[in-house]
Amino acid sequence: MKLFVSEGNPHCLKVLAALEETGVKCDVQLLINNLVFISSTERVVPFISRPVLPALLPPTGPHLFSSNAICRFGGKDCSDLCNQWLEWETTELQVKATLKNLFWGIKYIKLQETLSVADIVMWAALYPILSVTNRFNFEGERNSVKAWFERGAKLQSIQSAAQKVLQGKGLQGMKTFLQRQPNPQSKEIQTCTSSPAEAEESERVVSEEEMEAAALTWSKELQDWPLPEDRQHPILPQEDKKNILVTSALPYVNNVPHLGNIIGCVLSADVFSRYSRLRGWNVLFVCGTDEYGTATENKAIEEGLTPQEICDKYHAIHSAIYKWFQIDFDFFGRTTTEKQTVIAQDIFWRLHKNNFLLEDTVEQLRCENCQRFLADRFVEGICPHCAYPEARGDQCDKCGRLINAVELKEPQCKICRKTPIICSSKHLFLDLPKLEIQLEQWLDKSTSTGDWTANAKQITRSWLRDGLKPRCITRDLKWGTPVPHPDFKEKVFYVWFDAPIGYLSITANYTDKWEKWWKNPPQVELYNFMAKDNVPFHSVVFPCSLLGAQDNYTLVNHLVATEYLNYEDTKFSKSRGVGVFGDMAKETDIPCDVWRFYLLYVRPEGQDSSFSWADLATKNNSELLNNLGNFINRAGMFVTKFFEGCVPAMVLQQEDKKLLALVAWELQQYIQLMDKVKIRDSLKHILNISRHGNQYIQVNEPWKNIKAGDAERQRAGTVTGVSVNIACLLSVMLYPYMPTTSQTIRDQLNCPQSVIGTMLRGNGNFVCALGAGHRVGAVSPLFQKLEGDQIEALKKRFSGQQKVASSEAATAPAPAAEATAAADPERAKQLSQAVVEQGEKVRNLKAQKAEKALITAEVTLLLDLKKQLVLAEGKTPEPAPQKGKKK
Repeated sequence: MKLFVSEGNPHCLKVLAALEETGVKCDVQLLINNLVFISSTERVVPFISRPVLPALLPPTGPHLFSSNAICRFGGKDCSDLCNQWLEWETTELQVKATLKNLFWGIKYIKLQETLSVADIVMWAALYPILSVTNRFNFEGERNSVKAWFERGAKLQSIQSAAQKVLQGKGLQGMKTFLQRQPNPQSKEIQTCTSSPAEAEESERVVSEEEMEAAALTWSKELQDWPLPEDRQHPILPQEDKKNILVTSALPYVNNVPHLGNIIGCVLSADVFSRYSRLRGWNVLFVCGTDEYGTATENKAIEEGLTPQEICDKYHAIHSAIYKWFQIDFDFFGRTTTEKQTVIAQDIFWRLHKNNFLLEDTVEQLRCENCQRFLADRFVEGICPHCAYPEARGDQCDKCGRLINAVELKEPQCKICRKTPIICSSKHLFLDLPKLEIQLEQWLDKSTSTGDWTANAKQITRSWLRDGLKPRCITRDLKWGTPVPHPDFKEKVFYVWFDAPIGYLSITANYTDKWEKWWKNPPQVELYNFMAKDNVPFHSVVFPCSLLGAQDNYTLVNHLVATEYLNYEDTKFSKSRGVGVFGDMAKETDIPCDVWRFYLLYVRPEGQDSSFSWADLATKNNSELLNNLGNFINRAGMFVTKFFEGCVPAMVLQQEDKKLLALVAWELQQYIQLMDKVKIRDSLKHILNISRHGNQYIQVNEPWKNIKAGDAERQRAGTVTGVSVNIACLLSVMLYPYMPTTSQTIRDQLNCPQSVIGTMLRGNGNFVCALGAGHRVGAVSPLFQKLEGDQIEALKKRFSGQQKVASSEAATAPAPAAEATAAADPERAKQLSQAVVEQGEKVRNLKAQKAEKALITAEVTLLLDLKKQLVLAEGKTPEPAPQKGKKK
């Protein structure tokens, strides 16, 4: 007889313990990596539709894969009462793990003097809750739970099973397993599809209790809460509030953000900040431009401006773009400030005092003509690996190999084209290995209690996997925060040590009481929003700096990282004119709210996603125009057309209560997902509500009933009144996503101001905000159709020239070996910038230790760009090296 169990699985824990307690002997096979269960499980239980463990293979008879059925297998200690509790645990506690159900279990626990199989089953089910005693108030009646739980923990059968299943990791071993599981699907609980409204769902069954509860909430009064817009600055943490500090990764100042940058950082952070204010939380949302470093100096040289002038120019561009996208910062600052210098230098001195800095000598190239050491981006030469003549000082963009600038053959200063010399330069390093234990202890706590995205955890683990190494925090540049140490007075801080400190200095420029946010971990929850390439600097480097400073800094509780948003079937590139950048969106005449909606609809939460013009039109025309806009407009128009602009009296029937319950459930799901920062999945529930509403109107046909007898007219009034109140609720739920549309709906329906502060409190409050006699305003359509020719024109406009160039290259006859293509200086300039951008992306992927296949794909794209650049420069491309041959 064989028993197949998996590491960390709570069902396997109770099965092993129960069988050992009842004396059943079996061959236990433990599958360590739950990620590879599928094939193994299908072989164990070939006839079930989904992989399930534990599974028991008896010598004779059928397979057993119900955990409680396996627990009964021994035949001992299973009285009728025991069987009843096993059934209750399966049908009630596992399906709806609520406090109500938990305390039904407490009544059972109080009555039993001896421990049975049911006790073991319930002990394993409640282990994740009761093992964290600081989260459970053991007082009064609940004290018996504590005694019962401790008694069970001492059983030899439970201890032995826990050792096998949890592998000595305790609760963390079970958490790891549970976090990898898909959400359960049942009549009460439905999972979100990978994108909103991706598939039609079966109608949810609503209980009588849910209908009555929804009707009771409907009858309640609106509460007079403060409006999100009524913020008194400066916003500071409050003793009696949930204090939320939101940061968006600081956009680098030397470029214009594209749609991927916007959704990955500022837009996602804006949606969560707006939502948090609706929840009644005390929120501060800060961001700003990251302005120091080599890239700024390069851009200044390229445009013939000073670094400060470049910063001023692009800071204004960024500010204007985010204002148009309605990013509602509490403060949008910049890093080139005196506060940045003071705070960064203070953290530096604390690290120095606490012995977390190292000195080391690094060989670097120095240009005697320019009288400066050359940072990576200021030097070019021949690659020592593939002989490419324009390799940069940190990486060759042709072969993709990382290189040290001193290894370049025939190096040249990019500024003056003189040959630099090799000199030694002394630098300071952050001693990450010395901080590694502190970091891991903090990460264990933060990732287990906070809402870290899966990619953030994975990237962080990859950095820790091979052990941390000292990281240089100084650079031989002029444009940066000066290092205050007298032995390093000619140097500045490296941008990735300096830039995250910008969160602190920007807050300090907002309020002199900035430390109430940044040195107050017990009262403040910190949310960081970013794309995945920024993760290691926020999860490893910056936390190590703050931990080493030992000054009670607030560290990130929730690290929210997106994957990448691509453009159609390629990448965004300003130099090649590919994709929509922030300053171009306004020129399309597509409203800001539609841009926000679509970017959030395709937000790359679990994997890379793509912007598509055709899909944008489809989602606008189907979800916004035909679903959401259609319902809200019909509801308002019925009031205007049939009831002279006043909401009619409503007499609720069972059908109406059922709709209220469905809407209340969708609202609860929206809140639960948004609390976990599942922004894309939450949007689905808004659209589900309007779908429910459209169906409700279509079935009840108020336009027909209004022309019939009194009973039918009353029915038309109820349907209209309920519908217009659902539209009011939708205006509140839409506010984080589409603030202008939200306000327009509330204006058209003349909604009381208090709806914005009432609907999302607690678990959600769908109240009748627009009672009988409420007068609505002028109602008009919310959205316009995007026509095919309009979309085709926009797609062509933002497609760039790369497809034309590649098709021409494919059809043109091959030139003779000695022939040289005509030079195209303008094209060469564009491609040169494209190569820089793509090379930077490759370097970031390698720094993150990304998957090899992903890096290879990006390197291939980089090499293709380099070939196009050679052609544009009028040179003959070098033949590709033949594999398998060595010189």
